[in-house]
Amino acid sequence: MAEFSALLANLNSILWHEYVLYAIVGTGVVFTFWSGFCQYQALAHGPKILRGVYDDPNDPGAINHFQALSAALSATVGLGNIGGVALAIALGGPGAVFWMWVIGFLGMAIKLTEVTLSMLYRNTDDPDNPHGGPMWVAHKALARKGMPGLGRTIGVIFCVTLLVSTATGGNMFQAWNVGELTQEYFSVPSWITGIVLAVIVGSVIIGGIKRIGKVAATLVPFMVILYLGAGFYVLAVNIGDLPGIFVLIVTSAFNPTDAAGAFIGGSAASAFLFGLKRAAFSNEAGQGSSPIAHSAAKTNEPAREGIVAGLEPFIDTIVVCTFTALIILSTGIWNRAPDVMLQTIPTATQLEAGWQFAPTPAPGDDWVVDDRVMLVVEAHENDATGHTYHRIEGVISFDNGAYTANWAPFEAPTQPTVIGGGMYRTYVGATLTAKAFDSVSPGLGKWLVSIAAWLFAISTMISWSYYGEQGMVYLAGEKSVLPYKLVYCLLIIVATLGFIKSDADLDNITGVGTAVMLFANIPICWFFGYQAMRAYKDYIVRLKAGRMGPEHPPPNIDDLLSGRDGQA
Repeated sequence: MAEFSALLANLNSILWHEYVLYAIVGTGVVFTFWSGFCQYQALAHGPKILRGVYDDPNDPGAINHFQALSAALSATVGLGNIGGVALAIALGGPGAVFWMWVIGFLGMAIKLTEVTLSMLYRNTDDPDNPHGGPMWVAHKALARKGMPGLGRTIGVIFCVTLLVSTATGGNMFQAWNVGELTQEYFSVPSWITGIVLAVIVGSVIIGGIKRIGKVAATLVPFMVILYLGAGFYVLAVNIGDLPGIFVLIVTSAFNPTDAAGAFIGGSAASAFLFGLKRAAFSNEAGQGSSPIAHSAAKTNEPAREGIVAGLEPFIDTIVVCTFTALIILSTGIWNRAPDVMLQTIPTATQLEAGWQFAPTPAPGDDWVVDDRVMLVVEAHENDATGHTYHRIEGVISFDNGAYTANWAPFEAPTQPTVIGGGMYRTYVGATLTAKAFDSVSPGLGKWLVSIAAWLFAISTMISWSYYGEQGMVYLAGEKSVLPYKLVYCLLIIVATLGFIKSDADLDNITGVGTAVMLFANIPICWFFGYQAMRAYKDYIVRLKAGRMGPEHPPPNIDDLLSGRDGQA
């Protein structure tokens, strides 16, 4: 397992090189200015579209604009908002939140562009069951330019990356977090949670996009209102701390954050890295996943669905993720003091595998075997934070009638020294957020975050199952769908069998899944984004001129792609 973790970490460091982050930010900046700050139209015109003002039942598609947005949001508003934000703060510090805001704002422009492109090139041979996404953009756009083989190759590459991300971030991340949370609070073995999740998700996805759209349109508003309502309560209790927290977020984005308690410190670079990674994972801007759901919408106006899609990063990152971040920061759970003070501070002995702390008695009787704990130690400089503090992971066992913490070896050139005089319970992802709610009102996190995590995870997994399904349809046709769904449900169970041990492993697994899709989709946006911008600007011109609605038919797709104004 240690070798697998090291492999993931190395792969993650390559895929998430700083130049990849610059590419995401640069893409968002370019399309923001190119579109004339389309974020405004998403916020001003998008809600009117969702109300059905422009709906036409005769347009091709399977679901309406609201259901399409709900299906896409059900994939993005998930445990990335509960557990992903907690990961960003635990690993990057408060400054990570600032960079989540940045990618949320820029992501609105990226999302509009990629969805508009997919609407331009979606396959509507069966109007009630359209297929769309970046694979179809590459396939059909390059075929128009006389390069069908290259288009098919790029489409296949994208679908392979889509399936990797589906299996990791869209599936296993969700199941693992729910399993951990349920085991922490209700002592239900994680694998049982996996089986229950697999049955629920399987019963929904068997009905296809129409059933997914209906379930998502019901679940998403309810779970967002539930979560934000409880969040308002927590923030009201800590309202006096909020101005200082906003200052902390902004200053920490550009300056190192000192180590304190459970937080081992963070540099401005780590805040940037983890903020962008978690925001990209949460709102999926640039991944090319949401266009697959939006391509099922009933409309003849490609840019109209792109404008609707622009709302996703705003709702997901700027609203929901910010609530989670403020809850974690205002309660102080992220840099808490040791959860358990040790009667005797252990010392490390150097062995061939590294520095080894002897098994340590764990005071108290509220432990469960296999509970995870950690020590904060001082040793050599930590490349990830710029500080000299590190974490050493441990696992609780029950030996000779007493609970004991057993520590992993620690590789370092100098002997590590325990800091703080105690050890910490390891709260990873959604569990950390739940503990933040509990610190304000005992039991609130247990029930609220548990319910929200189950709803968020289920909604995310059913939408991502559809994304992966569309990838399989492109690769192998409709006959591949049933075997794919069976494997998808099996992976839910696999994720809860204990292979993932820490927040670092969790970050690495989801980071790999997110990054591989970015590598495939961002170039597609760059090569063909001008067509999306042309369609968007044509739409806005007609909207402002009052030439919109059933009495003013839209231009045909060929006119939009070629630049000819079909309304002249």
